[in-house]
Amino acid sequence: MELILKEDVIGLGFKNDIVNVKSGYGRNYLIPQGKAVIASPSAKKILAENLKQQAHKLAALKAAAEEKAAALNGVALTIAAKVSATGQLYGSVTNMTVAEELAKLGKEVDRKIIVLKDIKKVGEYVAVVRFHKEVSAEIPVTVVAEGGAAVEDAPVEKAPVVEAPVEEEFDEEEAPVEE
Repeated sequence: MELILKEDVIGLGFKNDIVNVKSGYGRNYLIPQGKAVIASPSAKKILAENLKQQAHKLAALKAAAEEKAAALNGVALTIAAKVSATGQLYGSVTNMTVAEELAKLGKEVDRKIIVLKDIKKVGEYVAVVRFHKEVSAEIPVTVVAEGGAAVEDAPVEKAPVVEAPVEEEFDEEEAPVEE
């Protein structure tokens, strides 16, 4: 089923894109929610005319997105997380975590436009921020163990050896009786 999107749908497309979706998804979700309309020949003509009239507005939106992307150039994040001895995180680093770290740096970014697989190990990753369908920014994300020590360099502490107390053997006759 061919549809024209009326607004950005994450994972599907951007406003005014013509997309192909399964008919159930289109009829049961996108059209009733007002997120899309059926791409009939007349709707395509109307879309083309609207895009022609809004070309300068779209150029302004793209320019604003490029400014936001330029503001994120050179930004690198280091996220400290609780880590097991094997380098496995307790929990994960998600797009929401990246958005919070950017907010601490004074860069307000909606978490929904950050594309990042959940990070579950210590290492270096790349988060992509999609401001516009043609404009995106890549942010290097380094996940380190809390405290700044690398997992391989962290000393492995051994638990102290505690000797079990020696139990005295009692004869059945001498054993204390619990009441």
